[in-house]
Amino acid sequence: MATETAPRPGIEIIEKTDEKIEPPYHLILHDDDHHTYDYVIRMMRALFDYSKDKAFAIACVVDSQGKAIVLTAARGEAERKQHEIHSFGADPDMPSSAGAMSATIEPVT
Repeated sequence: MATETAPRPGIEIIEKTDEKIEPPYHLILHDDDHHTYDYVIRMMRALFDYSKDKAFAIACVVDSQGKAIVLTAARGEAERKQHEIHSFGADPDMPSSAGAMSATIEPVT
């Protein structure tokens, strides 16, 4: 006589799959002398829906350290957001601004 054992409440059964989990990537914004703090804040709020405080903090890090991680995500999402940064356009408050800021993607190590 065989008995069946039901899973106990609170215990999750995990099935093995062949699907690999994609490693995360950092999207890094690079500093330059052709964009203002206001530009960085506007961009972070518009593209990432970050709060004014978080956007200001990113602007401070970019200015003081030369670069800042603005997003950690799957490669596809990081690439999409990189394209949005590169398409954001010039800073209207800086006459020397000829285009958007630069951003790169690096694997998280």
